[in-house]
Amino acid sequence: MASRQAFIKLSPKEIRELFARFQKLNPEPATELEAPNPFTLLVSVVLSAQATDKSVNKATGPLYKIADTPEKILALGEEGLISYIKTIGLYRSKAKHVMGLCRMLIDEYGGKLPRKREDLERLPGVGRKTANVVLNVVYGEPTMPVDTHLLRISPRMGLSEGTTPLQVEQDLLKCIPAEFMNHAHHWLILHGRYICTARSPKCAECPVTDLCKRNGMENPA
Repeated sequence: MASRQAFIKLSPKEIRELFARFQKLNPEPATELEAPNPFTLLVSVVLSAQATDKSVNKATGPLYKIADTPEKILALGEEGLISYIKTIGLYRSKAKHVMGLCRMLIDEYGGKLPRKREDLERLPGVGRKTANVVLNVVYGEPTMPVDTHLLRISPRMGLSEGTTPLQVEQDLLKCIPAEFMNHAHHWLILHGRYICTARSPKCAECPVTDLCKRNGMENPA
């Protein structure tokens, strides 16, 4: 049986250089979810679980033109909401979550998004990753939402040896310099989505290929 390759971690100097390059190439990265306000961003993130941003945007474009507040979504009714989002996977359970979070936002938070993590995670359909997205994108807090891309590429690149979203999140919060934290998760998501892909990473096009440790890759050279 082949022995498991030892994990190689990026040095603090290499991590700083990695994010400096991301920053130079894309100074103001942003979420690819299209949302006209903080509330619709929350809804889009809930809808994006196990779905692509592109599929969510296709469904929510028409929806947000007529319903972009908790009150307007509730007025549609659950079946009315489903008529817009039925092309998205798990649409029935997601519709229930969205209706539930709309009711809670109105009843307990005056229709506004709460700023505390605990309050956000009380909302139906909102877990730690979604709360982190809201805290980072809406409120500018240095949080680290870990999606499937970050969970996959962080060990590969040498940023984290974690195998769970929480482990990777905690490692990234510790190792990424503060000056890069507001945009770090966007850079990593985009890198995982378009360059460091799961099956055929585009190493020849990668701006940080000389830094990447290629942990777990069959051809690490």
